[in-house]
Amino acid sequence: METQKNNPLHGKRLDTIIEELLAHYGGWKPLGQIVRINCFVENPSMNSSLTFLRKTPWARKKVEDLYIETFYC
Repeated sequence: METQKNNPLHGKRLDTIIEELLAHYGGWKPLGQIVRINCFVENPSMNSSLTFLRKTPWARKKVEDLYIETFYC
């Protein structure tokens, strides 16, 4: 299998990405203010967020971009 040296998301699970962002920004409310996605604002939970982000590519990209910007830039 080919390694992806230039991809910081390689090997990162979506739930891990969300957990690290929640810890860094201090919870759902601050994260929801940065990434305006309803699953982070209206009754947020890990399960509902994972379900939504797995089905919605544009929202997942926003979360992944924030992760890269937060931890790799």
